[in-house]
Amino acid sequence: MKQLIETIVTPLVDHPESIEIQEQVSGNRVVYKLSVHPEDMGKVIGKQGRVAKAIRTIVYSAASSHQSKRVFVDILD
Repeated sequence: MKQLIETIVTPLVDHPESIEIQEQVSGNRVVYKLSVHPEDMGKVIGKQGRVAKAIRTIVYSAASSHQSKRVFVDILD
């Protein structure tokens, strides 16, 4: 999933070297924490959160077919 998130986010940002994705597993939950350069935050979130919602939708659907755990994507400031 980390590679999928990175593949989606890299073309959106101006500073791809600043992308960091941390994976946190607890019980049957997996949380991916996405951090990008402050200048790229608006590009990843999008107007009214549309880009962030699209990223989450893609990751959720990919995860549902591969894992039995619930997957969440958090975008950190």
